Amino acid sequence: MTDAQCVCGGLRLTMRKPTKLVAVCHCFACQRRTGTSFSVNAFYAADSVEISGAATEYSRVAESGRKVRMYFCPSCGSTVYWKPDADPTIVGVAVGTLADPNFPAPTMSVFEQSKHHWVSFAEGTDCFQASPV
Repeated sequence: MTDAQCVCGGLRLTMRKPTKLVAVCHCFACQRRTGTSFSVNAFYAADSVEISGAATEYSRVAESGRKVRMYFCPSCGSTVYWKPDADPTIVGVAVGTLADPNFPAPTMSVFEQSKHHWVSFAEGTDCFQASPV
């Protein structure tokens, strides 16, 4: 099992199965959400994720044109997870909330059209200018 949590510990997730995908997103919304140049995201089967604690939902339309519902802690403001309407069978989790330096590296990089020029990833990472779908 893998656990994720916000800064204050009030919002927690337990994942009972391994991640299905680890990806980096360079879209401007992810840059603004994280306060840095990209987000690192782990995707899990929705039926393997247990959520506990209060969360506030923020819904937006992603650069892909699809709706994403993001959930953050109402106390500390950390964005912990999100649910993409494009695929209700998965839950996205911010890799930083896992606090695991040994977590698997991303295998995909998306929305590189807005990637900062100094960012690079390991050889073999699948790279897409926009959404791969």
